[in-house]
Amino acid sequence: MHKYDLCCVGHITLDKVVTPKSTVHMPGGTAFYFSHAIRHFNDIDYTLVTSLAQSEMAVVDDLRSKQVDVHVIPSKHSVYFENIYGENQDNRTQRVLAKADPFTVKAFEDIDANIFLLGALLADDFPLELIKSLSEKGLIAVDSQGYLREVRDKDVYPIDWKDKLETLKYVHILKVNDFEMEVLTGIKDIKQASRQLYDWGVKEVLVTLGSLGSIIYDGTQYYKIPAYKPTEVVDATGCGDTYVTGYLYKRAKGAGIEEAGRFAAAMATIKIESSGPFNGTKEDVENRINTAEQIMPEL
Repeated sequence: MHKYDLCCVGHITLDKVVTPKSTVHMPGGTAFYFSHAIRHFNDIDYTLVTSLAQSEMAVVDDLRSKQVDVHVIPSKHSVYFENIYGENQDNRTQRVLAKADPFTVKAFEDIDANIFLLGALLADDFPLELIKSLSEKGLIAVDSQGYLREVRDKDVYPIDWKDKLETLKYVHILKVNDFEMEVLTGIKDIKQASRQLYDWGVKEVLVTLGSLGSIIYDGTQYYKIPAYKPTEVVDATGCGDTYVTGYLYKRAKGAGIEEAGRFAAAMATIKIESSGPFNGTKEDVENRINTAEQIMPEL
């Protein structure tokens, strides 16, 4: 069986993005943003496993035309998100107008990878038995965002992660923002909360603080990762996914935590300067690290 360097698993969504300036309909989700970002780095063996309705197959066809390897699991519906942003891009209101089927162990019988990123959009996307099964093949990376969202009558509510203590035992890399970190641990202090997540089993805790940078904890050291100042803020949708893309790409290539964190932060900065997925090169990212104004996080 072929073993990929990196496999992203997640639903591609239909997104309706409403800002004070415009309303745009576009594909989205971790699977979409991750795949479009990583395709610019042709020195990594990558595959996407996604699930969507036949009506959205054009999004997959487009990815394949850009040389992205995609495994599709048919679903009755695709996930349909409505994101409404105010003047401040850090604040958004979400609704879910349709849901796709959860992923199953059976779908991964013939898929193997060194790192699996589980791009959960909603709390029930990945059953615990699937996470256990994939953790026997490779390292598990998770963005907590989807696990902390529940849909009731189309409205999205923040919830605590139901099986977190059981699940986090199998998670090697966990990305949270400061709000998600507090929901998960009940702790506001970044150092204490990171230690708690590490004690629950996570080996690399990534805490993103938006325009204030990020902190990464590996059980022995707190790495302070700067934010790189963007030339302008156009669209924050997909920035977290882009950060994870940069981090996992560099880690898969053998880079250390700090180098991977800086690459991730610079990628997210380039992404926020335009709508849609990251569309730069590795050279663009390196150049940004070397030239942009840095904002170091407090710890």
